[in-house]
Amino acid sequence: MEYLESLRNIGIIPGKVYWNLSVSQLISQTLKKGQGIITRSGALACDTGEFTGRSPKDKYIVMDDKTKDSIWWGDVNHPFSPEDFEILYDSVIAHLSDRDIYVRDAYACAKPEYRLNIKVITETAWSNLFVNNLFLRPTENELETFQHEWLILNAPEFKAIPDIHKTRQHNFTIINFTRKIILIGGSGYTGEIKKGIFTVLNYILPFEKNVLSMHCSANIGINGDTSVFFGLSGTGKTTLSADPSRKLIGDDEHGWDGENVFNFEGGCYAKCIGLNEEKEPQIFSAIRYGTLLENVRFFEGTDIVDYDDVSVTENTRAAYPIDFIDNAVHPSIGKTPNNIFFLTCDAFGVFPPISKLSVEQAMYHFISGYTAKVAGTEAGITEPQTTFSACFGKPFLPLHPTQYAELLGKKLKENNIKVWLINTGWSGGAYGTGERIQLAYTRAMISAVLENKLENVDFVRDAVFGLQMPVECKGVPSEILYPRNTWNDQSEYDEKALHLATQFVQNFKSF
Repeated sequence: MEYLESLRNIGIIPGKVYWNLSVSQLISQTLKKGQGIITRSGALACDTGEFTGRSPKDKYIVMDDKTKDSIWWGDVNHPFSPEDFEILYDSVIAHLSDRDIYVRDAYACAKPEYRLNIKVITETAWSNLFVNNLFLRPTENELETFQHEWLILNAPEFKAIPDIHKTRQHNFTIINFTRKIILIGGSGYTGEIKKGIFTVLNYILPFEKNVLSMHCSANIGINGDTSVFFGLSGTGKTTLSADPSRKLIGDDEHGWDGENVFNFEGGCYAKCIGLNEEKEPQIFSAIRYGTLLENVRFFEGTDIVDYDDVSVTENTRAAYPIDFIDNAVHPSIGKTPNNIFFLTCDAFGVFPPISKLSVEQAMYHFISGYTAKVAGTEAGITEPQTTFSACFGKPFLPLHPTQYAELLGKKLKENNIKVWLINTGWSGGAYGTGERIQLAYTRAMISAVLENKLENVDFVRDAVFGLQMPVECKGVPSEILYPRNTWNDQSEYDEKALHLATQFVQNFKSF
């Protein structure tokens, strides 16, 4: 009865409530309702419907006394009025009432000082499975006295009416920092839930607690050394942090205070395009019973997933608890990092596969956040597009990028941390002409850094960007380390490099 009372306090009078169901119960419910199928590996495969990626233009923040002077308003953070929020909230509540709903109590932040308790209410069992897999899971004892701080209402079947609800179209994600509520409607893409809480933490931690929040993966070596990998979706954060020789802290979202790097999440949301056991054995083996697969397709006449089939989207995903990765560290906390890697998917084929950055260059590249938007991560993106995404996470930054950059700069100056720029994009020409840098080479370069094998290697300076490039690296052909030499027409390389440098300068003017 306390459960029902808590729902009445929210305003929901539900038809039937499924509260903190087990993984097997959620899977059973999904199968019973015909909303998913079990694959050969045991994972549950579901479709997210109309939306197979985030919809950034339909993400709003309520502008009120708390947020009007602190939020970085503009093309990332769109304002929504408190009055319109209440109208939409009442409509979503009415929609969820009289329906079967699934409630999940969870939390974010592995370091106890920053724990954020969350209640998520979903329309489908498989969305609830996603929440179970991606957030941190309270113990049975903790659930008995669980009190949420933030509430997420996830109603994919609710369609907003723009004239009434003041949204751009029928789908929306709206964050209310005063009410501590996230409303999600019209989209079944579960990434909206994950990134909604990431946006919340990107406000609370830097603004209120002086903790750097980061769009990055992180892992720990056998000697306790921590590495951090910054990068947007598709640049290799998840893949490169899943290293058999190191323990995984997390694959996407972290905080960094005075002593530790800590995971926000309790799971991973890995891209599945082109996945195979040889290239990514840890992720491949994590796709088993309890894992949620989104928008995948099968080899004809079988229940075996064809990870090369992108007929629905290139943004196929696997959501699984972090302990499905064999060498995940628990709790998901590491020390101050020894090495930081900025991952960029350079569609121009201009950047070297690896280069060493000074503190000043690190600050510049962090606030620039250059990469290419990779196909499928957002609605409407079908091939890589050059972009600058501040702090390697612009879509999720509620504060001005300089606030995050200042926190990072302070940490770099206070600690002996090496920063590296890694190009996981193209070599020997731009996208369409050159070739994607082999994953094996990227892994070899990162291993060389972590094993201190570049300590006594000579570096040469790139003429355009001033990047320091090693002349040799074990396991990597020396000719690809200096990108100009990989182009058939070096004058064309010079032209592309100068063009990209100009774009950097233009982008940086806004900061």
